[in-house]
Amino acid sequence: MDRIEEIVRFWRVEVGEKHWYQSTEEIDAAIRRRFAPLWQVASQGALNEWERCPTGALALILLLDQFPRNMFRDDPRAFQTDAAARDHAGRAIAEGCDMQIGPPLQQFFYLPFMHSEALADQDRAVQLFSERWYSPDNLKHARAHRSVIEQFGRFPWRNSALGRETLPEEETFLREGGYGKALNAQGELNAPVK
Repeated sequence: MDRIEEIVRFWRVEVGEKHWYQSTEEIDAAIRRRFAPLWQVASQGALNEWERCPTGALALILLLDQFPRNMFRDDPRAFQTDAAARDHAGRAIAEGCDMQIGPPLQQFFYLPFMHSEALADQDRAVQLFSERWYSPDNLKHARAHRSVIEQFGRFPWRNSALGRETLPEEETFLREGGYGKALNAQGELNAPVK
């Protein structure tokens, strides 16, 4: 099995949907053990040719966007390759790779935009989840992320990892429910909102 297939199979089968957004220390350790050296190679642009095929593009985006969040919790490296992941995702989406992969893995082409602290990227995430793969739950999360960026211009829960000072209004936000409160404020979504 080549590395592209290994990454996608690991994420789809070994981690599985249940743990995509609720990881465990065991999963984080497995990702570090198996993929940290490859992430380092990818972070230097040495695997950019992977984006030439849909599965390769997905593997590269997982390696640069999702895996660092597991490998480097509460560490600035968790966000170090976000821009590269977003660039690869943008090109892959323009080529229709996301549509060739299909649900549920298709969503990982859109998450680099939802992980961005730029409002334009947040708008794009909401648009992608509304138009290219509608899922009420994913759209609700995209809208919640966007609302936080609209309010603060950044994700306050990253402040500690990035060595940023937490502003008083961010401290209040975090103390009063943080992201969970932003998510609940989105209500229930039963139809696409454009």
